[in-house]
Amino acid sequence: MLLQAPSAPPRALDGPRLGARRAPRGRGGRPDQQLARLTSAPVLLAGLVVVTLLAAGPLQGMDEAAHGHWARELTPGLQPFIQHVLDPIAGQAVCLPVLAAVAVTLSWRHRTWRPLWCAAMAELAFYGGVGLLKVVLARPAPTTDDADLFDGGLRELGWSGISFPSGHASEAVLIYGTAVYLIGRWTMASARTMRALKVGVGVIALNAVAVSYYLGWHWISDLVGGLLVGGLLLRLLVEADQRGWRVRPRRHAVARHL
Repeated sequence: MLLQAPSAPPRALDGPRLGARRAPRGRGGRPDQQLARLTSAPVLLAGLVVVTLLAAGPLQGMDEAAHGHWARELTPGLQPFIQHVLDPIAGQAVCLPVLAAVAVTLSWRHRTWRPLWCAAMAELAFYGGVGLLKVVLARPAPTTDDADLFDGGLRELGWSGISFPSGHASEAVLIYGTAVYLIGRWTMASARTMRALKVGVGVIALNAVAVSYYLGWHWISDLVGGLLVGGLLLRLLVEADQRGWRVRPRRHAVARHL
């Protein structure tokens, strides 16, 4: 049955390892602690709010000035490869099967639904979080030559009317990041392996941003916003999973009298 507890307790992605030497703490803390602060939910949320407000006006001139169909203009011979090979790496057709394979394998190995549940929540967060922002903010894609928020819309312009935030940039961080988190939490992967996997997520996210920009499919602020919302949703998902998706009962301030 898949409802049994795992054979060994899962560990956190950045949790301590037995026998590992602790790095000396500097004035600002260890590098991983500093990174955790920089990628905390409040910091990512604040960054997303700032980028969204800037995309609504102050950054539009920069977005328009920096935009171009660079692949078509500079390397037309490589455009099919970029569009049909590099771009889909961060798309649902590739990242979702990767996450599903990781979750199914770990669920079967540990006889628990938790990895599958976590993967399902990541996919739900993508459509419910990123998708909702896209529809509400309704920013037209660069193909319309209009960078104003609320000027597009799915009904009016189809997929070209919901550009902000970038879905591929969000998926690269959220979906692949969830897969790496599950590996770190449910396996005994070494610290070196986990570092390599995290770097891999970073490379995939960088590829998604560079490809979308080079093809001229997104404004720059779309891509930055996508990275931020993907990181925010990943952080919230990880924290919820480590808390067991449970809501702790509130403690009564006044004791009951018999």
